[in-house]
Amino acid sequence: MSNMEYSTQYIENFVNLLDYDNNIIFNMTEEAVSAAILSGDPEQVRKIEGQFAVVEKRGKEVFMARSIGRPMRYFLAKQTSGPLLIVAERIDEIYNYLESKHLHHQFHPSYTRMVPAHYVVRLELVGCPDPNPVYTRFFDPKRNSLTNDLDEIGSAYIGALADECQKWLNNIPSDEPVGVLFSGGIDSGSVFLVLYHLVLKMGLSPQRLKAFTLSVNGGPDAEQAYHFLDQSGLSLFLEVIDVTQSAINYKDAIKIIEDYKPLDVEAATMTLTLCQQIRKKYPDWKYLADGDGGDENLKDYPIKENTELTIRSVLNNTMLYQEGWGVDKIKHSLTYTGGQSRGHIRSYAPAHQAGFKGFSPYALPNVIEVAEGIPFIQLTDWQEDALYALKGEIVSRGIKALTGMDMPVFPKRRFQHGALEQNTFKQIFPSNEMQYRSYFHSLYA
Repeated sequence: MSNMEYSTQYIENFVNLLDYDNNIIFNMTEEAVSAAILSGDPEQVRKIEGQFAVVEKRGKEVFMARSIGRPMRYFLAKQTSGPLLIVAERIDEIYNYLESKHLHHQFHPSYTRMVPAHYVVRLELVGCPDPNPVYTRFFDPKRNSLTNDLDEIGSAYIGALADECQKWLNNIPSDEPVGVLFSGGIDSGSVFLVLYHLVLKMGLSPQRLKAFTLSVNGGPDAEQAYHFLDQSGLSLFLEVIDVTQSAINYKDAIKIIEDYKPLDVEAATMTLTLCQQIRKKYPDWKYLADGDGGDENLKDYPIKENTELTIRSVLNNTMLYQEGWGVDKIKHSLTYTGGQSRGHIRSYAPAHQAGFKGFSPYALPNVIEVAEGIPFIQLTDWQEDALYALKGEIVSRGIKALTGMDMPVFPKRRFQHGALEQNTFKQIFPSNEMQYRSYFHSLYA
């Protein structure tokens, strides 16, 4: 199938439920994207720029590929005439299709498979027993390719971010407003400043921009967001979305992200609340950007919070935070893949459910490629504190080089911890992960 329109065409043993309108492809026609995927050639697939999830079928072979920014799942059902492959964005879409064909008795959420980001996945529809997928990496950035000069690193990193943001702006109608999900942290802050700089550079109206900040019962992000923009002389672009605790329901987020990992559920709950409130206030708003992926790129997570990690595993494994341990490892989940390949659903799904076209420039391969070129070991000498300090240094220097602005840098704080106060957080979210897992499993009980 080569056209990029929403399709439920049934072609022998294959159905594609993906909505290609959700792709953001900057540099290729539909035909060129189709040809690249069908080639199975990783070099051709790597040339696709943007956020995408695409599946193509040729004879008995099916090729699937995606970037971090788009989810893609598949399920192989049994029919008397042979296997039936369903490819979709969501688990519930697969279930609903199977139900329409009276095949839902074969279904369980754990039987679905997520296509891992940055791989071409090839399946042959040859019947029983189920075929094993073949994984071919199409994105393999070179590590340690940059010098240890922080100014040069910052310029390269934020320069790549700006390139992707400009491509995005070029693909948006010039009269459409652009929002940023904004906490005043390093990632969302840098995305906003880059977009502001580009809008001015392109001769567009800066009034198109708005920074949306969520505040639940007076959470600390509202003050941080104000100070960030005020110090930048841009406080007029801030819009704080105040909501009460009653507006938040983590079970709604679980339904939408179809996952149960606590940190992702918490972040998705906040993102969903913010997006829903923006939608209520602005019924026609379409485009939102966010800073998701910035922590993964610059390895800015507290290592001690994860007993499986050490600083050596973080710095020695390519894209560990983006991809997890890798498709060839025992720890790799077939149902969910790993790392941000799994976790990015916390940003994508809530925005999509609320009717927005989301954009996460830090999660794009061209930006990740620069990040992987940073000589982290040389710059940190295996010291965790040095690693955590690196992100603010790199990003602020890059913003200065690109825009001439001095970007405020505040201590790291997760979205779910900044949008609401600690006491409110404890009242909203269970402390036991099993409650999340049990609720998700109950949806298909």
